[in-house]
Amino acid sequence: MVKTSFAAIAVILILSLSSSCIEDGIDSSPSSQPVFSVDTLDMGHYFTGQLTPTSRFMVYNRCGKVLNISDISLRGESSGLFRVNVDGYAGVEFHDVQIRPGDSIYVFVDAMLPANSDPRPVTVEGHVDFVTNGVTSTVVLKASGQDVVRKNGVEVVSDETWDATYPYQIFDSLVVAHGATLRLLPGTKLCFHDKSYMRVYGSLVTEGVPGAWVEMAGDRMGNVVGGIPFDLMASQWDGLHIAPESSGNRLSHTIVRNTVGGVLVDSLAEADFLNCRIRNSAGYALSARHAGVRLVGCEVADASLGALSATGGVIEANHCTFANYYLFTAPRGPVVQIYHYSPGSDDSSGLPYLKASITNSILYGLGTDFSVGDLSGTDVVLRSCVMKSAGRDDENFVNCMWDTDPMYAVVREEYIFDYRLADVSPALSHADASLTLPDAAVDYWGCPRFPAPRPGAYQNSPE
Repeated sequence: MVKTSFAAIAVILILSLSSSCIEDGIDSSPSSQPVFSVDTLDMGHYFTGQLTPTSRFMVYNRCGKVLNISDISLRGESSGLFRVNVDGYAGVEFHDVQIRPGDSIYVFVDAMLPANSDPRPVTVEGHVDFVTNGVTSTVVLKASGQDVVRKNGVEVVSDETWDATYPYQIFDSLVVAHGATLRLLPGTKLCFHDKSYMRVYGSLVTEGVPGAWVEMAGDRMGNVVGGIPFDLMASQWDGLHIAPESSGNRLSHTIVRNTVGGVLVDSLAEADFLNCRIRNSAGYALSARHAGVRLVGCEVADASLGALSATGGVIEANHCTFANYYLFTAPRGPVVQIYHYSPGSDDSSGLPYLKASITNSILYGLGTDFSVGDLSGTDVVLRSCVMKSAGRDDENFVNCMWDTDPMYAVVREEYIFDYRLADVSPALSHADASLTLPDAAVDYWGCPRFPAPRPGAYQNSPE
């Protein structure tokens, strides 16, 4: 009992002395101030009327003693827009926050940005003031708010035209009914929320132009972590499904990205794609099942299962880049895959075998470039294409450049996925101008291809 009492007294004395040392060790000099990881916390660009993701900054004590921040507070109107959490505690004001020598605390910030009644993004600022030893330091908070038109479970039942005045945020679904046409004017942006999808039974017409592309993408902005932007992340929304027998679909200068299943053109449907970028899918970037698909000047790239999957139907591809440097898994199949193209690949559908013409295009990326199989006697022909495979020409592969790295401007480790060709690419002059379709005379960026068209989707090189 005596030993236990002495031990208890000893513990009390140690704690008391420790507390006394900490108290005595507080630095009260006005010159002793916290150090901040940022002067201005730029939270990025978000839609108004909904809570932003959480941003953060750090507050360091570089002094030799404990630093006591007597007051931390949001200044004035800041408290109506921004919310802060200091080292695990939420509030508007915080008092006597102590930081030990060499230690730090986190400050977390989010915001609810008000509607602007303005088509342009509007930047708002707030201020977090830190008072330490009678001196006030300030971290500026900055966020940009974009008004948005929200659509939840929308069905277009008659012809509609959507413009680029505001982005459209799609929840649940966007469906174009039989007999209806949805027309998207230059610069229109459709931003799909998690698990939402678009299905077209009628017709979809997009009228993007160079510099005012139509975009269909996930609704998350900024970076996932570090330097990885959400633009590169697949599985943000389910994707675009052009339903069986849908016709009149014409997509021009349109970007479709961040999907679970990419773009699917289903049985007996028809779709034309001009200078489009279809990319970043957890499945295939583009699938065609017994459908009629025309691709001119398109980039089809970066998907877990492969860039293009074509089963039966009719495929025409001119000046396209089929590439796969998908970031998050090793590609599970060739860049371009074909099925139901011969009796040996029959899928028992009873529908015609694949008829495919791929010209002045590039098939190159991680893994293999093209499905393995005997094309003899089939209607699958590649002309003047740049191939990764070390093959040779025959009646199905005509004037192809084999075993050649086209030298994309891709720097995967820096998250740069630019499929334009470097000026020193060995493939620059391989395209056959006589095969360049009239629609392909100008590329995605508005660059004329003539008089010396390059293979693939892009005529210009990165600066």
